[in-house]
Amino acid sequence: QVQLLESGGGLVQAGGSLRVSCAASGRTFSSYAMGWFRQAPGKAREVVAAISRSGGNTNYADSVKGRFTISRDNAKNAVYLQMNSLKPEDTDVYFCAGVRSAAGSTWRGSYDTWGQGTQVTVSS
Repeated sequence: QVQLLESGGGLVQAGGSLRVSCAASGRTFSSYAMGWFRQAPGKAREVVAAISRSGGNTNYADSVKGRFTISRDNAKNAVYLQMNSLKPEDTDVYFCAGVRSAAGSTWRGSYDTWGQGTQVTVSS
């Protein structure tokens, strides 16, 4: 089973961009579909984007379509979330998640491996 570690969070002004990364340990990363989720205090964890193990298929939450892009580099055991045109409502802790599956699911219950999260704060 892989272990996941997020990085790249921080403080950015509204309208700005940020890229968060998720590094995976282990030799089986290419067998894992991956997802990015986010969670605010007191709220449920919600999907942001998901990507298939090949990287050929992606899915996005409606709230981030056209602004965020999920990608992966299986040679580097990494998955990324490029966030553009950030809004204050994008402020959350962002988690990457993985599951040994072909397709990337938008349902958080599908994932069995989680990182510890990275804080993204967007100021107005």
